[in-house]
Amino acid sequence: MRIYDKFYINGEWVDPIKPKLLDVINPANEEVCGKISIGSAADVDKAVKAARAAFTSYGRSSKQERIELLESIIEAYKKRYDDIAVAITEEMGAPKEFAYHTQAHTGQGHLEAALKALKALDFQVRQGDDYIVKEPIGVCGLITPWNWPLNQIATKVAPAIAVGCTVILKPSEVAPLSAYTFTEVMHEAGVPAGVYNMINGDGVGVGTALSTHEDIDMVSFTGSTRAGILVAQNAATSVKRVAQELGGKSANIVLADANLEKAITDSVLNMFSNTGQSCDAGSRLLVPADKLAEVNRIAVAAAATVVTGDPQADGTTMGPVVSEIQFDKIQGLIQAGNDEGAELLCGGTGKPEGLDKGYYIKPTIFTNVNNDMTIAREEIFGPVLSIIPYQTEEEAIAIANDTPYGLAGYIQGSDMEHILSVAAKIRAGYITINDGEGSYDTPFGGFKQSGNGREGGSHGLVDYLEIKAIAGAL
Repeated sequence: MRIYDKFYINGEWVDPIKPKLLDVINPANEEVCGKISIGSAADVDKAVKAARAAFTSYGRSSKQERIELLESIIEAYKKRYDDIAVAITEEMGAPKEFAYHTQAHTGQGHLEAALKALKALDFQVRQGDDYIVKEPIGVCGLITPWNWPLNQIATKVAPAIAVGCTVILKPSEVAPLSAYTFTEVMHEAGVPAGVYNMINGDGVGVGTALSTHEDIDMVSFTGSTRAGILVAQNAATSVKRVAQELGGKSANIVLADANLEKAITDSVLNMFSNTGQSCDAGSRLLVPADKLAEVNRIAVAAAATVVTGDPQADGTTMGPVVSEIQFDKIQGLIQAGNDEGAELLCGGTGKPEGLDKGYYIKPTIFTNVNNDMTIAREEIFGPVLSIIPYQTEEEAIAIANDTPYGLAGYIQGSDMEHILSVAAKIRAGYITINDGEGSYDTPFGGFKQSGNGREGGSHGLVDYLEIKAIAGAL
């Protein structure tokens, strides 16, 4: 069992001011796999003081110094890569191959993208008789989720440190093990004392303290829209900057000219990746009504290839959801789909056969879903796909936009010019075409209640920078 009862403040592992332990549950077997300390506002204050003191010098460090620091962090990350992947499987149930090749790799990818963006960034530009200067915003509070733990840690920590900010990280208390290893990486890389600090805790204690603290200049939050609203409200009293990546209910539009077999198969398997626990999951699959029967057939066949089970076992492609709370929520939403008249194609309530221990969900697909149904409106955050038929392309676009969210969208088709015309009508921040993939330089973020700001590459540096004009240069 892992005992992670210390916080990382001012370059040292320190005891919490008030001891309070929390069990970390392995979702694959429902057993306690670790214990962490839960912090308080007093711990946050201690970390903020360290970060503020460090910013005095680090905020004026040279670009070259920060390039060399990021290079050291990347090398230290590579050395601990296996440990990070193992921790992710243990804390959130990601299948070991997925944890190694995808989850852990996102941390390295965002570190490398931030380094690339830093090298290309001009911090001072002459504009006529003026100088336009970019400076670090200051002390940043970073609040990250459990579903892509290293992805979200790296996509916040890396750009902040790249431009000269100092940070206090609060990882999710549900899946905190990989964050602890990441913190060891930062220490091993020689990050100056106070530049990077980490406190475990819950949203009520540490999250609220970060978002309300008057000596924090900026908060970056990834999580639910409900929690994001609270963070923004808390931050408003001190007019601090808030960057948010929140919920989603993304539409996946299959156009009439799409390769149906490939489009539906890819869509189903992508939906069940990470056990559906992705904010950008294409959970609403919009298909031509006259092809619904064929779509249903392909979807069921694709779902049948998903191997649900022990994330440590060879061949497993889908592990459990992260917690009992999530399991119960998803079960309730599947039941709502049944109660509201959606047609269940496969899956349903209850655990998969032979998996009585662990928070496992059956890969579930509903068809003939109406966009007013609960399963089409609420972010389920589990392996539940809703197939929604449409009569015309205009109706499909209207359905796609009929949501308070606007994080991502997906379009399947064969005419790129036409696909781009459809993409232009979707109110979402990240559109994927034909199962393509963006790079770590591609900006990620949402419209509407899916948040504000962008993460990734050069765009990811923006939220951590202030713009200063020096006018009247000689």
